[in-house]
Amino acid sequence: TYRFSLSWSRIFPSGYKASLNQKGVDYYNKLINGLVANNIAPMVTLYHWDLPQALQDINGWDNPEMINIFNEYCDFCYATFGDRVKFWITFNEPQTIAWSGYGLGQIPPNVNQPGDAPYRIAHNLLKAHAQAYHTYDQKYRASQGGLVSISLNTEWAEPLDVKAPREVMAADRALQFQLGWFAHPIFKNGDYPDAMKWQVGNKSELQGLAESRLPSFTDQDKAFIQGTADVFCISTYTTKVVSHVTSRLDIVSYETDQDVKKDEAEGHLNTAVNEQKAVAWGLRRLLNWLKEEYGDPEIYVTENGVATGLDTTVDDTERIFFLKTYVDEALKGRLAL
Repeated sequence: TYRFSLSWSRIFPSGYKASLNQKGVDYYNKLINGLVANNIAPMVTLYHWDLPQALQDINGWDNPEMINIFNEYCDFCYATFGDRVKFWITFNEPQTIAWSGYGLGQIPPNVNQPGDAPYRIAHNLLKAHAQAYHTYDQKYRASQGGLVSISLNTEWAEPLDVKAPREVMAADRALQFQLGWFAHPIFKNGDYPDAMKWQVGNKSELQGLAESRLPSFTDQDKAFIQGTADVFCISTYTTKVVSHVTSRLDIVSYETDQDVKKDEAEGHLNTAVNEQKAVAWGLRRLLNWLKEEYGDPEIYVTENGVATGLDTTVDDTERIFFLKTYVDEALKGRLAL
């Protein structure tokens, strides 16, 4: 299997089918044909954060019109490449899109509205994912026989004190805010986790707002979103130790809504990425949690690995250690009762 992403702007430079760039389509056809000819299965991500500028000019994922615009793009990709692509991922790390792109402003479109924009963006992303899933289901699944999913991201959240109920609840809350934000609607009941609804709703009320900053789904929305993934795709790199804190109400943010504090797991190897220690046992605990929380889905780890310094030589002991220990823990997770 070879995982790669399609560039929306390379196929539709303006974001719409009317701007079709045949050279971009030819490039991807050549790539996919080369993979298939060598018995390599393409795993294709439809959106990995590179939105055409023309669509950002209409407010990007903060605009509900993006749901249908994204569906037009996905529909074209299914029709054009789906005879050879049998594994589709609609969005890579939607939590990162919503929080880092629209809350922290660290990645494009660099919007810094941490209190409400991430929730609006996630709402539109979930609806866009569901629409793209149903389009494949209704138009292409019978003839192409592929899978459609979404690649979610999280670190494992280990309670600071596993014997303290408040810390255990804080760790679960951290997982629900990061992973359950998208996984709960898709893999459970079509709606956000109760922990999110209570936390954001309660804080919004205390902040004097008339309604929660977390949008609500209609019953029709819930039915439309529920079950819109054929397998569970997860990207994970590290583990955080989580404890309960009571955040200030005057700081309005998705981060403070959680009432948690995340620290590094001490005693583990550093990597070249800040705050991304190599904590292999966290992968096993995460896999077991996914199994219990979401009804034992088929799981694909779509991203995992270790960053090393520029001075790393061919005698690559750091990556060998990381990969061996993480694979060992993944096998333990698969075999765990």
